[in-house]
Amino acid sequence: MPERSPDPHTPRAPYMRVLDALTADIRAGKFAPGERIPSEAELCERHKVARETARRAVRVLRERGLVVTEWGKGTFVAGPAERGEDEHQDE
Repeated sequence: MPERSPDPHTPRAPYMRVLDALTADIRAGKFAPGERIPSEAELCERHKVARETARRAVRVLRERGLVVTEWGKGTFVAGPAERGEDEHQDE
């Protein structure tokens, strides 16, 4: 997948706007590890995008290890174990 262009005027795919917003929220701690992120329907409403656009953004988050999806329950912020991080790095 291509990375973001350094030119701020380059058009960006709509899913990338959703992806960037969710990534920023997760990194800022708005959604804590284990906490459910908004559903696809909520993301569609919030970002004014189609369902497939929201789905793609969540899929990329999952591929990056930032979230895990539990069928029938929702998508949740991954904890350090799911991300492959050592919980005791500072010890």
